[in-house]
Amino acid sequence: MNAREVALKALLRVDENEGYSNLVLDKALRSSELAPRDKALTSALFYGTLERRITLDAALRPYLRNPKDKLNIAVKDILRMAAYQIYYMDRIPDSAAVNEAVFLTKEAGKEKAAGFVNGLLRNLLRQKEKTPFPPQQGSRLQQMSVRYSCPEWLIERWEKTYGTATVEAMLQDSFSRPPLYARVNTLKTSSDALIDALQEEGITAKKISWLPDALELTHTGSIAQNGCFQKGLFHIQDLASQLCCHLLGAQPGEHIYDVCAAPGGKTFTIAQLMRDTGEIHAFDQYRGKVGLIRKGADRLGICCVTAAMRDAVGDCTPLPPADRVLCDVPCSGYGILRRKPEIRYKSRETIDSLPDLQYRILCKSAALVRQGGTLLYSTCTLNPMENGGNAGRFLREHLDFRGVSLCLSKGVLRTISEPDNQLTLFPQTNHTDGFFISVFRKEA
Repeated sequence: MNAREVALKALLRVDENEGYSNLVLDKALRSSELAPRDKALTSALFYGTLERRITLDAALRPYLRNPKDKLNIAVKDILRMAAYQIYYMDRIPDSAAVNEAVFLTKEAGKEKAAGFVNGLLRNLLRQKEKTPFPPQQGSRLQQMSVRYSCPEWLIERWEKTYGTATVEAMLQDSFSRPPLYARVNTLKTSSDALIDALQEEGITAKKISWLPDALELTHTGSIAQNGCFQKGLFHIQDLASQLCCHLLGAQPGEHIYDVCAAPGGKTFTIAQLMRDTGEIHAFDQYRGKVGLIRKGADRLGICCVTAAMRDAVGDCTPLPPADRVLCDVPCSGYGILRRKPEIRYKSRETIDSLPDLQYRILCKSAALVRQGGTLLYSTCTLNPMENGGNAGRFLREHLDFRGVSLCLSKGVLRTISEPDNQLTLFPQTNHTDGFFISVFRKEA
């Protein structure tokens, strides 16, 4: 199986099973016998075709006999992958992209479609220099949708809250490669010592000036195989999540609940900030994810964490009130488009069902906070309904809570105007994932 076949197989898994792109690709690469160079090609084809889907479909549409006809999904992905090579991969000759697409169509068991694929792509090549790319027809919103491969309804929703300039910058950034950040395990080492140890393994680590014990890593290779990682000297965590943990304000000896904790990154950082004292109860709905939390805590040498199964909405088992509760809810994930480009294609109905679930989790979590205690609500998305909408509604309907003004480092920049107890992080501004944080205190 060659690089293009592996990429197609992974694309079909995302299309048919709605699997997360990073997990699907990792599995496909592990099961292949590709050389490193071919694996790099597979990754480029897979992610590029996935994130540019709307743009590629718009480029292919004029060459379909009847654009309303439904193509076989494998044939559609083969055409998209060929178009991606033609428009975005200068090192691959156009003729090779077409020939490989025809071969791939036959290998996929679609021999009858091989002539169709060949003819369509040959027509596209004949018109390539005469036709603007990306296609520029339709309204301003339609043109933005095609240029940035993002649904019109989503762009329109973002613009109403964030403004056109912010949205355009956000969409441009969504095609960039996200930085890789680590949280130093201060229970075992220091930032300086870890930087030196990583350097010996060929990894460059740089401190983040506005966030203590956070490092940016480059030239990493496989993190799981790294000696410092295996010794539990750090865990991978975006700066937004690390900042979230700092804003929770947990102190040594306190009693903490993390109600939607898996895979455990925030739990681990909070434990380190508490110097592994007190109690942190990390909950998740699924047994396998609870196992991930326990495994991660063991690797990092953390003792104050107890991981257990609990449904954040449906479990009514009483718990003792906690000093602080972290409520990092399931969300649409628009803040991590650079990592999971398929998220942008989620249906509007799926997205609009989330705020109600999140709000119920937030209300349930509020009942776990002691008087005078702190509740932090967060998401890794950029969607006003899931973010400020839920945070504002919570304060209106819970008069025993008040918003807590966030004390932010000078390195943390605000992109939009919002209440003092809320912070929306944008990738293009702070070089983090897109993220939302809001903090409340229960009145004594």
